[in-house]
Amino acid sequence: MSEIQCMATSVKPSSICVQSSQPCFGVKQLFMPVQIWNSKPTSLFSARKKQNRKHSSVLRQLKIKALDAAQPFDYEFKKNEDLDKNFVLKIGIVGFGNFGQFLAKTLVKQGHTVLAHSRTDHGEIAKKMGVSFFKDADDFCEEHPEVILLCSSIIATESVLRSFPTQRLKRNTLFADVLSVKEFPRNLFLQVLPPEFDILCTHPMFGPESGKAGWSGLPFVYEKVRVGKGARAERCYRFLNIFAKEGCRMVEMSCAEHDRHAAESQFITHTVGRMLAKLNLESTPINTKGYETLLRIVENTSGDSFDLYYGLFMYNKNATEQLERLERAFDALKKQLVGQLHQILRKQLFEGSSSVQSSQNISALADMQNSHPSGNSSGEQKIKELTDVVKEVK
Repeated sequence: MSEIQCMATSVKPSSICVQSSQPCFGVKQLFMPVQIWNSKPTSLFSARKKQNRKHSSVLRQLKIKALDAAQPFDYEFKKNEDLDKNFVLKIGIVGFGNFGQFLAKTLVKQGHTVLAHSRTDHGEIAKKMGVSFFKDADDFCEEHPEVILLCSSIIATESVLRSFPTQRLKRNTLFADVLSVKEFPRNLFLQVLPPEFDILCTHPMFGPESGKAGWSGLPFVYEKVRVGKGARAERCYRFLNIFAKEGCRMVEMSCAEHDRHAAESQFITHTVGRMLAKLNLESTPINTKGYETLLRIVENTSGDSFDLYYGLFMYNKNATEQLERLERAFDALKKQLVGQLHQILRKQLFEGSSSVQSSQNISALADMQNSHPSGNSSGEQKIKELTDVVKEVK
């Protein structure tokens, strides 16, 4: 028998206070005192008492403190375990391409059960990631995922959704998408999905390239289009918490407002990036910071498929207006350049410069204008006027 057992058996009814030093959900838990009883001291303790008269059987309170003990009776351990289980979701990804795989890595890392379905067989890739892949959509739906995460391309979304066997899912399934346009999937979900299904429209404003170093600080836009109460609202919260845990800046916004902002930011960025890519820009030994920024824009946008860019244009009604604004801005800039050169040429013509030099300047201006046949008529008219003036001077 150990020393502490001997001491415990010699005391009369007393309290053993067991206190966990680890807080549970932010509150320190105190366990109820447990009483022990033994009316007769053991012979071992009596022998020790005879050897040393200084020992006595005075009542002593024993305090036993457990430091983070994960034992079967550990209340805190069990509650934390139950909490972790409650936050685990069964998520089915439809469209297991580049972006679907990008999201799946984080979902698996957080401990969620991830299923995947795609028309292309990504079984081997899914297996390495810890994802269960189903080539057949019916088999996929028979697993009854709590959340369907639509990661198809924008232009393929309607055909994928209309051919999807939603009748094999539970009637309270949550449907979410991650498309770069929002009004289009919102209206499509409301039109195609049964009214019992919950709908959450989301847009992670990042991708495999911009989010490869982590999602902290990156915006995540969402709208709860149709979400039930109680357990269904809790499930929606748990799904959004996946991105909040990674440090995303959570922005709740209507789909219409999202598309207005996205046309001004995302579509313009992709347009400029693809225009610059047509120029075959290369790094130089004397790069400025601004030029390096342009090269990064080209790198970020050219990594996405043209289908994505086309979808941003086709399925966002605000994109056409932004494209027209971009064209008008470019024409206005050319007009400003031509107008400035017009003033310089007039000064050269009428303040003593040689007509030869003036002719060369006008020829350069004409070459610039001819290289852009879509130029504005006012610029062409100015060139014609200056050319006529030079001919008269000659």
